[in-house]
Amino acid sequence: MKKNWVGKLLLLVAATMLILPVSQTLAFEPENPECIAPAGPGGGWDFICRTTAKNLFQLGLIENAMQVANMSGGGGGVAFAHVTRERNNDNDLIVAASTSTSARLAQGIFKGATADDVHWLATFGAEYGVLAVKKDSKYKNLKDVMDAILADPRSVAIAGGSSVGGFDHIKPMLVARKAGLKDVRQLKYVAYGGGGEAMTGLLSGAVQVMSGDFSELRGFYESGDVRIIAILAPQRLKGFPDIPTAREQGYDVIGANWRGLYMPKGASTEAKEFWKNAIQKMTESEAFQKDLEAKAIEPFNNFGEDMNTFVNGSIKDIADLSREIGILK
Repeated sequence: MKKNWVGKLLLLVAATMLILPVSQTLAFEPENPECIAPAGPGGGWDFICRTTAKNLFQLGLIENAMQVANMSGGGGGVAFAHVTRERNNDNDLIVAASTSTSARLAQGIFKGATADDVHWLATFGAEYGVLAVKKDSKYKNLKDVMDAILADPRSVAIAGGSSVGGFDHIKPMLVARKAGLKDVRQLKYVAYGGGGEAMTGLLSGAVQVMSGDFSELRGFYESGDVRIIAILAPQRLKGFPDIPTAREQGYDVIGANWRGLYMPKGASTEAKEFWKNAIQKMTESEAFQKDLEAKAIEPFNNFGEDMNTFVNGSIKDIADLSREIGILK
């Protein structure tokens, strides 16, 4: 009897020793979670990181508060290179991404980098681009701006938070092309390190127009500091019916910007699974959806293999568009 009891105890101990390491290996929790926003404070990438950091922590999806690091330069290229070259095995790191990231990869500006160099986590929203002027600008509507550009393409400086060839640059080029500008590369685009810096350029008078996304300009629009002369949406936003679309003003252009995240490709399988699940749960929460709604960002979810398919398709579409408007040969 005693022998049987001892034998069972030994078997139980042995089984426990076998099980514990496996469960410890499978369980992953980031110790020092960090989100890199590839631009200065105040822009769309900064919004992605800060909103994600807040919701993941408040919803209890991560145990430790997430640090947000702003790393501007190269339209996201500095951050992309930092992740792929210096932190490729970092399990605790996620990075903000958007249509501008696709554009940089599509146009080869990340110096040989490809979409396969990182692990794509998710898209969770999309918003429409806008063109805005200062409240006291002489340009009263989109036609005023386009007429001035057609008369002299270098007479109107347009600011954006992405580098030359990025999505903030592409948006006004598409409108100018619809207006009849034959060589849209003549457009005077001033690249800033992020949406916040571009807004400073607009308000200071250094530039006459800003190209960005609605979330970047909403606060300034509501305060009356800027006038949004066009939103690149199929129809006016329900919550902001006073903002005219480019389409209704005679320029049939739609410019939607997706918002999402990627992480280092060399991170562990467990870490990749953890972040995918955590972000997916976050997007399903009412609190996160309210944050998106407050910025007029529409839900747009892609996870796992769907995310890979979407990103590669986005890169191809932008490459085709870039060739069409002369950015790529």
